[in-house]
Amino acid sequence: MRPTISKAGKLAGVAFATAVALAVTGCGGAKVGDTAGAGSGSGGKCGNFNIAINPWVGYEANAAVIAYVAETELKCKVTKKDLKEEVAWQGFGTGEVDAIVENWGHDDLKKKYIDDQKTAVDAGSTGVNGVIGWYVPPWMAKQYPDITDWKNLNKYADLFKTSESGGKGQILDGDPSFVTNDEALVKNLNLNYKVVYAGSEPALIQAFRQAEAKKTPLIGYFYDPQWFMSEVKLVKVNLPEYTAGCDADAEKIACDYPKYDLNKLVSKKFADSGSPAYQLVKNFAWTNADQNTVAKYIAQDKMSPDAAAKKWVEANKDKVKAWLPKG
Repeated sequence: MRPTISKAGKLAGVAFATAVALAVTGCGGAKVGDTAGAGSGSGGKCGNFNIAINPWVGYEANAAVIAYVAETELKCKVTKKDLKEEVAWQGFGTGEVDAIVENWGHDDLKKKYIDDQKTAVDAGSTGVNGVIGWYVPPWMAKQYPDITDWKNLNKYADLFKTSESGGKGQILDGDPSFVTNDEALVKNLNLNYKVVYAGSEPALIQAFRQAEAKKTPLIGYFYDPQWFMSEVKLVKVNLPEYTAGCDADAEKIACDYPKYDLNKLVSKKFADSGSPAYQLVKNFAWTNADQNTVAKYIAQDKMSPDAAAKKWVEANKDKVKAWLPKG
């Protein structure tokens, strides 16, 4: 999630060099820049299939199920590569990344890699609808019912002061690479707040969990689908309504996030390869509830991604059958 690194079309201020530094090795020690194992199958045989893994558990759920089906049904050799979003897109041009299986917007990257460089293509919707916004724990919405209107946030700023917020209220964000407009929103809505980064999706979840359990003030960035919402039903703050184009200038954004039809992306090389894994990715679609189920298995039940995928696939064989290449 989130989960916004440019999920809304703006990279959370993370420069390319920083993004490369933050890229971590995935299964098989793979990362953008490695050439071993790169490339896709052809002629109908799957061969190697390289999936980028972006750093939130909903994405990991998508990837786990696609990888499991690719390995067990299509006999692909799957390599998962843990990469930040922008870095993953760069891998399309080299053949080192075949697929990104949950994309949150990124109009800037679409223009660069789909329209201009033509190294990536849209592989259709995941079926999952994404929402990003600012949220408070349920106890706060109950005790301060008008806090869910952004116009009232400044009067509550003192509640949210922390040692990291410099005398202002704290807006807690997650991973710095997530799509986020929050610094622009704070500035352009004249809010007496400072954006502070928790550093990761798990850290953000734990902060909200503790805020609800201990009845401590917290306002922060969050998103749906996210399995944690079934544990603590966070309450969304109403920012100025999103209208088409209101986020066109990243520096001037003063509106809420759009709703996202989360989609898949593949490299042009992969799409043209004849690999059955491409048809699997293209056909893959499920629901928010499906994703949250697998994400819960991974994040809360502590199952491995492979075990979580296996459990879901065995319970949903008809859905999986519809994803497989015909013939």
